[in-house]
Amino acid sequence: MSYKERLEKQIEELRKHMYDIYNKNPEDPELLRISQDLDDLLNRFGNEDSFHCSNQ
Repeated sequence: MSYKERLEKQIEELRKHMYDIYNKNPEDPELLRISQDLDDLLNRFGNEDSFHCSNQ
């Protein structure tokens, strides 16, 4: 599994986890941490695309 595929899997798993928590308690303080972690993964994913596009 490539790095990008692993990132996609982590993003999907974290997104599902965030939705589960939100559905149980939309004011759960853990949502902020999860959202920040998800942002980090999405930034890495975007940077991975930019890196490969600029090296072609």
